[in-house]
Amino acid sequence: MKNVTIEKPTVEEAIAAALEELNAEDSEVEIEIINEPSKGFFGLGSKDAKVKVTLTNGPEERASRFMDLLLEKMSIDADYEVCYSDNILNVDIVKIGEDDKGIVIGKRGKNLDEIQFLLNLMVNKGRENYVRVIFNVEDYRTKREDTLKRLAFKMADKCRYYKRKVKLEPMNPYERRIIHSTLQDQEDIITYSEGEEPYRKVVIDKK
Repeated sequence: MKNVTIEKPTVEEAIAAALEELNAEDSEVEIEIINEPSKGFFGLGSKDAKVKVTLTNGPEERASRFMDLLLEKMSIDADYEVCYSDNILNVDIVKIGEDDKGIVIGKRGKNLDEIQFLLNLMVNKGRENYVRVIFNVEDYRTKREDTLKRLAFKMADKCRYYKRKVKLEPMNPYERRIIHSTLQDQEDIITYSEGEEPYRKVVIDKK
């Protein structure tokens, strides 16, 4: 577990500095006061407060506990990494069998998105500052994004050639945003979404 030891004129200042260094909230740490501040005799030999603050329930710890339980319940053997920086928490499965990989990802990433949603709930429960959680399996999201970009350009060319709108298969909001952003600078093409979730799809049309 991460911990820091800080010395400041007051206990409150020391705790605040420790929380800032750990990028944590007070509900996520254990605080040990090593020394109370003292002024000494006649102002001589004064000592600062000294505290040790240990991170016990931060975003990384919450995510790790969730992943351990999830993989155990699913009977899946996998290695994962958790990295927290700038209020973004990346949870990446870096090693997993092909069959289990398909189960975790699901059709068109459906299970991946649902696990990410649950991770978001667990990590942000009771927190004042929101943490963005990104869950990935062996860089699936990057590969999927590249596939969707190629699809977007291919379908835009089809729309131009046949001079009629093209409707894509239903996609989740994340994947629809990739299609929209990929084609947003095409001068002769517009995109919009139609339908209701979970069958909402992107339409590519001529301007």
